[in-house]
Amino acid sequence: MPAKILTVVLIAVGSLFGLMGGDDTPAGTLPPTTASTTSKPNVEFADAYNADDTWLIYWYICGSNLESEYGSATKDINEMLNAKIPDNVKVLIQSGGAKNWKNAFMNANQINRCLYDSTGIHELAPAPNADMGSPDTLASFLRFGEENYDADHKVFIFWDHGGGSVFGVCHDEQFGNMMSLNGIRDAFTSVYDADEKNPPFEIVGFDTCLMATYETANNLYGLARYLVASEEVEPGNGWEYTGLLTALGNNPAMGGGELGSIICDTYYAGCEQAWSEGAVTLSVIDLSKMPTLKAAYENFGIESLQQSVQNPKRFFARLGRSAHRSENYGGNTREKGYYDMIDLGDLAQNSMDLLPASSGNLINAIDDAVVYKINGRYRDRGAGISGFYPYDGGEQIFRMYNNVYAAPQPHKYLYHYLIYGQMPAEAAALMDADVSTIPQAVGEETFFSIDDLEDLKIQLDKKNNAFVQLTADQAENLSSIRCNLAYVDTESNVALYLGSDTSVEVDWEKGLARDQFDGTWLMLDEHPVYVEVAAEYDDYDLYSVPIKLNGRRCNLEIAYDYNKQEYQILGARPLNENVGVVDKHLIKIERGDRITTLHYGISTEGDDEDFTEVEVETFTAGDTLKFAEEELGDGEYLYCFEFVTPNNESAMSEFVNFTIRGGEIYTTQLD
Repeated sequence: MPAKILTVVLIAVGSLFGLMGGDDTPAGTLPPTTASTTSKPNVEFADAYNADDTWLIYWYICGSNLESEYGSATKDINEMLNAKIPDNVKVLIQSGGAKNWKNAFMNANQINRCLYDSTGIHELAPAPNADMGSPDTLASFLRFGEENYDADHKVFIFWDHGGGSVFGVCHDEQFGNMMSLNGIRDAFTSVYDADEKNPPFEIVGFDTCLMATYETANNLYGLARYLVASEEVEPGNGWEYTGLLTALGNNPAMGGGELGSIICDTYYAGCEQAWSEGAVTLSVIDLSKMPTLKAAYENFGIESLQQSVQNPKRFFARLGRSAHRSENYGGNTREKGYYDMIDLGDLAQNSMDLLPASSGNLINAIDDAVVYKINGRYRDRGAGISGFYPYDGGEQIFRMYNNVYAAPQPHKYLYHYLIYGQMPAEAAALMDADVSTIPQAVGEETFFSIDDLEDLKIQLDKKNNAFVQLTADQAENLSSIRCNLAYVDTESNVALYLGSDTSVEVDWEKGLARDQFDGTWLMLDEHPVYVEVAAEYDDYDLYSVPIKLNGRRCNLEIAYDYNKQEYQILGARPLNENVGVVDKHLIKIERGDRITTLHYGISTEGDDEDFTEVEVETFTAGDTLKFAEEELGDGEYLYCFEFVTPNNESAMSEFVNFTIRGGEIYTTQLD
């Protein structure tokens, strides 16, 4: 955007909406969010072992920017040091992967090893510096522990960033790599034989984001009895090591299920103390249940394949609508990026009519496998296990997923069919079908063409409300319909994009979509913001708002609670482009923090086709920092419908003009 245009945007927005800006906003702090924890009802874990059995906990700490920037690993190590453990419980630590450490006994130029036992922490001989995102480094640590320490029961904990089934864990800040699920499997099986009845580890846990996935669980089958991990992004405080180690020390006879439940409960309590519990999850998955879960999930994929070939467009559109109604994790929006992780129980529940033969069995298998879980108020729909769903519709992430050993083959075929429009010949055997009879897209085309929806004419009804009428074929191309709103400064010829929303009344059977614009928009302390809807459910909605917090680019995470009829600011999550995965730290906004709203502007004259991010207003957080729907004020606004296909392609209708004058909305079609 030209400098002159940028200046106009910065000056015009405040006066345009008639809102107070500047630095004189009262300062203050935010109240904590209200969240609830849930678990499997009436769960009782009997002691599985003897009180004098020995335990060894392997703790694989890839420090990354979490340590070099925030000192998070050092904080968790200090939590460990506050735990009193008996002689038969030990913690073996390997650390690396950070450019610097916030403690005196770890060196960024080597692989650090130490042992924590009943007498304190002891430095062991270091190893040469190595990539903590490499399976070879993981295997070396496993081999070191196996050769030097005997134990009746072993626990392994990964500590760092996590990116779900596709991206894996442990981003080494020095080498820039992450470890895939394939790499984890290769490392463990290079040291241990997988044993379904007597796996070498009691628990493999992930104090990382997004790793409570079907693919992770299937990957660890035969290597551990239990998986403990989070479906959603973890907050920066992470697991609470004082509580979990103290509990194990007090009762070394407990089994992995009980220890997993303690990890969940102490984690949630720590999140409450850090005011970060609103959207947390943590699951304990019994890996002995994997054969039943695997059969149920693969049958879900096979039924999907069978249904898809009857009418690919209709099936994938309906599946996409089910997926958009389901709890998903990591963001999955254009603003926050895509991790393509969806709760499998919620997807199955929303697909009961579409996939009646397999959905119920999948729900039951998940319920049997997840023996304990916790969740915050704004993550209360999940069953405890996520799986891959291609929200982004892109080839790059799908190709990575297609290479995951533990991913189910029916789903690889299904999503290949969705993205490329071509059913792999090998899939015919699963469906007992002749592949020559299966519909295939022509050439490089997919099944979904929305060219005829670009600039689709918007009509006005008798009440002057905007609507679009789709044909049955057009509706079958779509998984969702959104609305988009922009403010127009007619004097400066600048349009300022305010974002998208799903507040569109859609009748899919009739192919009818109507606007629900009421002259309000979401604002932060009465400052207009660019907003995207991250999730929309029966009890709550989640929003993502890009801002700068004290000069750092973040996404503000916000929930609307339908029961309380109020918005709650969950915190600001930094944008971490150097890491490539979502940042764990959810920053609480405090009194005196400086907030800069970010928008996207474009000149309405000339040849500009792309919006440019611009900083609009800067103000100071105060006692009553509020996110709410507010009256936009008099002015000219552009509104259009956005049509989204199951493979995430989109088209925009033509625009209509909303003029707000004296609180009244006047709708006119553009020439």
